[in-house]
Amino acid sequence: MELEVLDTKGKGSGKKRSLSDSIFDIEPEPHAIYLDVKRYRAAQRQGTAKSKERGEITGSTRKIKRQKGTGTARAGSLKNPLFKGGGRVFGPRPRNPVYKLNKSAVKLAKKSAISLKAKAGKIAVIENFTWDVPSTKRFVNMLDALELSDKKSLFVLGDPNKNVYLSSRNLRGVKVVNSTELSTYDILNAQNIVFVGTAVSKVEQLLG
Repeated sequence: MELEVLDTKGKGSGKKRSLSDSIFDIEPEPHAIYLDVKRYRAAQRQGTAKSKERGEITGSTRKIKRQKGTGTARAGSLKNPLFKGGGRVFGPRPRNPVYKLNKSAVKLAKKSAISLKAKAGKIAVIENFTWDVPSTKRFVNMLDALELSDKKSLFVLGDPNKNVYLSSRNLRGVKVVNSTELSTYDILNAQNIVFVGTAVSKVEQLLG
């Protein structure tokens, strides 16, 4: 697979970039994608939800009324979950929701997600660019030139660039990540993916 390399103005640079078929043109594995997205979303959870159970409620433990003869149900404590202010039955407890997935499965999921985008024609490659200072306006102009202003876009950088990241931070629907930070969730969550400069080579090296 070959793609024409564009410049930041959306015009062809006269160069072409060949994409590895083992990364950009494989038969997608839906189950691997599902597992990796599930793992990613689980890792975003804090797992700190907690409610007090019967043994953690502050209150008297005396029997609040006699056992028999009241005409109502037995009750031995104000901390009973049936009473207002009582403990909660089977409430949430702090836990770690993160689970591990084999590296090979993670790689397969990423390659499957990238291949889905490539087959849908949602991948572009642009020349490397560096900005001396952050400029949201320049980033917006670049999005307009690439016809991505109204689409959720993921920009993948070959090397970290703080100014490019800061330029896009306030833009809704735009995310900039380094090639080492690329995740299956980000790939699927974006409508279009733009590889910048050496990002294609870095991704092929990481997933190869």
